[in-house]
Formats: sequence, structure tokens, C-alpha cells
Amino acid sequence: MLLLAVWVAGVLVYQLPGPGWLGKAVAIAWLLAAVAAAWQVARGRVRRWLGVGYLLALGAAALGWFSLQPRQDRVWADDVGQRLHVTAFDGRHVVLDNVRDFHWRTEQDYDVRWVRRSYDLDQLRSADLVMSYWMGPAIAHTLISFGFDDGRHLVFSVEIRKERGESFSALGGFFRQFEMTLVAAEETDIIRTRTNARGEDVYLYRLQGMTRPQLKALFASYLQEARLLDAKPAFYNTLTSNCTTIIFDLARQIAPGLPLDYRLLLSGYLAGYAHDLGVLVPGYSLQQLQAAGHINARARALPGDAGFSTAIRQGIPGTEQDPQ
Repeated sequence: MLLLAVWVAGVLVYQLPGPGWLGKAVAIAWLLAAVAAAWQVARGRVRRWLGVGYLLALGAAALGWFSLQPRQDRVWADDVGQRLHVTAFDGRHVVLDNVRDFHWRTEQDYDVRWVRRSYDLDQLRSADLVMSYWMGPAIAHTLISFGFDDGRHLVFSVEIRKERGESFSALGGFFRQFEMTLVAAEETDIIRTRTNARGEDVYLYRLQGMTRPQLKALFASYLQEARLLDAKPAFYNTLTSNCTTIIFDLARQIAPGLPLDYRLLLSGYLAGYAHDLGVLVPGYSLQQLQAAGHINARARALPGDAGFSTAIRQGIPGTEQDPQ
């Protein structure tokens, strides 16, 4: 009874129409009533009206929950204002609309720029795991950066599609507060804003052991995810549909035997999971890879965008032969 009551309280806080204080007040009143009812049940004082009232409340909450539908037409924040669109893809050549290429001076001061980009997947040469820490050691935002023979990089990032003025809430992510979006961006945008504008701790690791066909298949999986979200919106979920679990689902399409692990939920430890699987550069301890992969100082030392991708990879094992 109490677990269900907590879930209903969350629905009330994050989904009840009206001002925020109203949802919180109703949720508190509901929890007090649920605790009192549970106490009566525990003492053997079961009343029919109590059970009927409780079931009606649960039914109303469930009805409201399943009536929630993700949307594409909200007033979105600038950095998620456009949906990634796969304009053309023949298995090798891909054209993407709405690749993000913002120039960030601060979190609030930036130039909005959405661009069209074309890539030849036969020129794929690398994939890097990028982890950005903003909430302690256990939680990180995870991104995948694909590198090409011509020195270009494209980063994919699963994020909440927040509305203008809205901010992330891990709890709200359990209660359908946010839609989900897939951002494709230049490294000078999506990585540099984290190292320079936001001051998050960012680590980059070269992924090993994938053939070029596997790299192409992983890239194509992101394209498929982009097409699905472009055609039909979906809710972000803190537990089941977040930046780390989506990467795992995509990777499992390439390697179905990947084991489940608690570090898929505690995303800050994902690099340790990758190290244990042997997909990071061999011959180095995790601590050595972390020390070499901390890119903040190199990112901040660069005066402009030119050479950013090369500069942040200096000294990172596995990146020595990358094109300049």
C-alpha cells in the first residue's frame, strides 16, 4: 500500500495541473491519508469504505498516468529546439539535418546554429566514450563520439527535451516529466560547453575491439533511434530510458551477449564496466585511463574552436594515430 502511495504522490507532484505548490500539498495530504489507512490495516481494522476509497484513488492516478502522451509541439529550450532528422541514408552515405553547432560563451550566452552534415560511414575509424560528471561520482552523462578519416567527429547524446525555462530533475524523470531527444552535435559544441561553460568534469576513453562494420552498425543504430524519435515522441525515464541505458541497448544490437550490470544505472561507474569488458585500451589500469582521459585542462587552454578535437585527445591512449 505504501509503495503504491509513494508512486501516486510522485504523479501528483509532477503531473497535477496547476501551480507546483498545489501538487505538493495534495501529495502530502494523500501520503498522510495512505499512512493512516495502512496503520488501520496493520491493526486489523479493515473497513470496506477504506479499501474502496484507496482503490478509487489508485484507479484515478493510473488513468491520469496512461493518459499522458509525449509531444513534439512544446516551447522547447534552444539547445533541444530542433529534432535530428535523417534526410538520406543508403547504408553508407548519410545526410543529417539539425546537427547542433552552437558556440557557447556561458550557459546563457551562446550562438544558435543548426547545420546539415554529410558523412561517409566507410570512413568511420573510431568511437570514444565521453563521460561528463555533474552530480557526484555515481552519476554522469554519457555520450558517444564517432571519428572519421578526415578528422571530423560527430557526437550522439540522449537527453531530456526540456521546455524553455525547465531544468533536469532525476525524480521528475521517473514520472514522465520530460520527453526524450537524440542530439547529434559537433565536439566544439556538446563537449566544449561541458568543459568550459558548465565546468563539469569530462573524461574521454577510446573504445577498442570494434571492426569498421561494427562501427557502422552502431552508428546506424543511432540513426534508427533518431528516425523513431523524429516520427514519434517518447518519454525520458531516469531508470529505463536514459543516456546510458540507451547506449547499452544500441550496443547490444551489435554484441547481444553484453551482461547487465548495476553500473548501467549508476552511470558514473560506466567506464569501470567498459574496462572490465575489455573494450577500453588494453595494458592500462582504469585509474591510468581516467587520469589520461580527463580533458578539462586541455579544453580550457585552447583559445578557440580550431584543433579542439585533436587537443583534447593529447596523451589519451589509443588516439595516437588519429588524423590531425
